Amino acid sequence: MTLLFKCDHTDLAPWLAALAEQLPDHRIRLFPEVGAREDVDYALVHAPPPGLLASLPNLKAIFSLWAGVDHMASDPELPRVPVIRMVERCMTASMTAHVVRQVLNLHTQAIDYRAQQADRHWAQLDLKAPFERRVGIMGLGVLGRDAAEKLAALRFDVAGWSGSPKAIAGVACYHGEDGLTDFLARTDILVCLLPMTGATRGILDRSLFARLPEGASLVNCARGGHLVDEDLLEALAEDQISSAALDVFNEEPLPPDHSYWVHPRVVVTPHIAAFSVAATAIESVAANIRRIEAGKTPLYVVDFGRGY
Repeated sequence: MTLLFKCDHTDLAPWLAALAEQLPDHRIRLFPEVGAREDVDYALVHAPPPGLLASLPNLKAIFSLWAGVDHMASDPELPRVPVIRMVERCMTASMTAHVVRQVLNLHTQAIDYRAQQADRHWAQLDLKAPFERRVGIMGLGVLGRDAAEKLAALRFDVAGWSGSPKAIAGVACYHGEDGLTDFLARTDILVCLLPMTGATRGILDRSLFARLPEGASLVNCARGGHLVDEDLLEALAEDQISSAALDVFNEEPLPPDHSYWVHPRVVVTPHIAAFSVAATAIESVAANIRRIEAGKTPLYVVDFGRGY
């Protein structure tokens, strides 16, 4: 069996080593060296050129190197084989760690204490117990569920919102447009972990911010396209939003002259919330290939009708 690997990482050695170790019976072809196209059974790719995957006549499945699949969804010739998004334990753990860190920073008013330190001003700000702080997570897939469970374990008052009904122990779950207003009304710190779809693009806008309690905070580590930048800056100026921690942006790298860099109420991180390492990413791919070869349905198959 043969797997075509297209990766933009500068250091490919750990990835090629993991592929050799965990898929010892597979020939690995590193793009752009495709070789005999009829031999390729699987493709593990990021941003493949349009038409590349359609040129592989015996392809059984396509694996995305990213959690998101928008880098493939625009290909009009995408073959009708399972497209599998990246779900693996390092990515989940790193995203949850980032979300928890940012929620804790917002909960403990770290921005304000840093400003006080710069002014050499000693003052204790309002203190709240975690169970007095209402955290809301938009998006209850693998990443959102894990973050919600960990925050609930820290005794935060956690709710989640998703497009379809979900049930998570210790988390109040809302769904659909009917549930969104009630979800937002009880959220002091809003975390966006939604997939990027036509319905969710620009969802973090003026209308949504107005439905949050005055002085709520925002954490966005899903996609930059979820956020309308002008609306957030306006909400910050009006104190409807008190602070924001942003890891993803409409334009990346964030332009040097962007207002976020110097805004005193915005924390910027350079798209580092969730990451994969070769060993655990290939572990997930190999497990799904074994499922396919055993005649089982692979896990984490993308439903392009829903967009994820």
